[in-house]
Amino acid sequence: MAGLIDGRIKLLFLAFLVLLFAGAARAGYLGAVQSARLSRVATSQQVAQVTVPALRGAIVDRTGKELAVTEQADDVAATPYLVKDPGRVARELAPILGQPAEAILPKLVRRDTGFVYLAHQVPATRAARVMRIKTDGLELIPKGRRVYPMTWTASQVLGWVGSDGHGLAGLEYSQDRALRGQDGARRVVKDALGQPIAMSDTKTTVPGQSVKLTIDAAIQQKVESVLRGVGQVYRPKAATAIVMDPRSGSVLALANWPRVDANNVAGSPAAARQNLAVGMTYEPGSTFKAFTVAGALQEGLVTPTTPFFLPVSLQYYDRTIHDAEARGPETLQVQQILKFSSNVGADLIGRKLGADHFSQWVRAFGFGKPTGVDLPGEEQGITLPRSRYSGSSMGNLPIGQGEAVTPMQMATAYAAIANGGILRPAHVVRSVGGKKVAAPKGHRVISATVAASLRTMLQGVFADGGTAHDAQIQGYDLAGKTGTANKPDPIHGGYSNTQYVASFMGFVPTRAPKLLVAVVVDTPQGAIYGGSVAAPAFQKIVGFAVPYLGIDPK
Repeated sequence: MAGLIDGRIKLLFLAFLVLLFAGAARAGYLGAVQSARLSRVATSQQVAQVTVPALRGAIVDRTGKELAVTEQADDVAATPYLVKDPGRVARELAPILGQPAEAILPKLVRRDTGFVYLAHQVPATRAARVMRIKTDGLELIPKGRRVYPMTWTASQVLGWVGSDGHGLAGLEYSQDRALRGQDGARRVVKDALGQPIAMSDTKTTVPGQSVKLTIDAAIQQKVESVLRGVGQVYRPKAATAIVMDPRSGSVLALANWPRVDANNVAGSPAAARQNLAVGMTYEPGSTFKAFTVAGALQEGLVTPTTPFFLPVSLQYYDRTIHDAEARGPETLQVQQILKFSSNVGADLIGRKLGADHFSQWVRAFGFGKPTGVDLPGEEQGITLPRSRYSGSSMGNLPIGQGEAVTPMQMATAYAAIANGGILRPAHVVRSVGGKKVAAPKGHRVISATVAASLRTMLQGVFADGGTAHDAQIQGYDLAGKTGTANKPDPIHGGYSNTQYVASFMGFVPTRAPKLLVAVVVDTPQGAIYGGSVAAPAFQKIVGFAVPYLGIDPK
């Protein structure tokens, strides 16, 4: 019996020795062969490299009023296996994150991952409530939340930012590099429960730079209010307006209708998000006649008082040109042709100029190419090369049909008339990071004398019998031009008899303009003429802006 017991003891001892040697061998293997890998795994579980996002720079108007700012916000994340009571935690998180508990719970019970996002860009005050929930496994990851304090104001100009903090449209996109700054990095050491116990910055965060605009929030809001009124009365497809200092090209306001809530861009139709001032192309109609006249004046072919005999109509191959208002044959001077917006008269001036020279002047005023304004998404318009003119082209083109322009191109070209003949790009960015951005340089396109003659002639539009006589502002000398253009008919070809673009380009005061306003209304209902749709909007905008800016009447 004793021998049997001794045998069992020896077997147990032998088994113990085998296990001991196996354990030692395993420990040696792990310590010598796998030590580097295990060390990396342990470090990855205990040490984390966390990106510290840079605070995005603000966008402010010319007075410093905030248009876009970044507020402190956090992403909420969880380590599922550390959350001991996921049902309770989901119920407590639901009202804080604005999500149903049923949507949160599946994330908290996952066992195929050690990390899940529960919500993004949660405002700091709400995020703090998350960390008051009694549980392990919840964490906050610092982020920024872009906010637009004035909600609707200049939303298509400002654009918006994606969830990754990068600008996606508008100035948020074009100025993204300056606004975004440089993210930093932080080394975080965690305990076994995943709670941070030590941290140190390994890369310094560089905040984004602020961007100051030439836009004035007060004028911007007024322009948007005026366009909203146009939308309510005429129910157009869209409308846009530009307010500019023609002396420098500084844009004081740039508005679009329909409006977009900058804090809820996804809630608006995609078409409404476009900045129409640079992205819309349209046939300008009679506002283009000023450039036909400008070329003829500059070449010495006409003067403001040069008379033209106007027949009832002109025939250009298959195209008959006549005036909007029925009339008999008559003689009008060049200045009267602009005042009454005669199609026949403008074509006769274009005929005197000739197709070759007319084509050169179209390009000289910047049509057919981007203006260079510091806004993304600018279209270049469509102008026919001289080689593609047909027999009827010189019946269409001098009166602004058959070529497509953008509102910004028209505003910039009219600014050249207003400022004495210098064509220069408009701009909306005044400074970046406190450093002033140099205004774009321009070049002379017409002489100061011709520009002055044009301004005087364009005064007639506001005189009795002019196409915008109802848009006068008492005490101020105004100059400008109405436009009413048939829209192309994509279904039947040719031009529509029911759809038009109504527009107005004008400036004040006439002798030395300090303010230019362009208004373009796409497909108004109930009224179609630039004088009845767009000119009153011009009047309301100028009526607010001139006293606000302290512009003297003369």
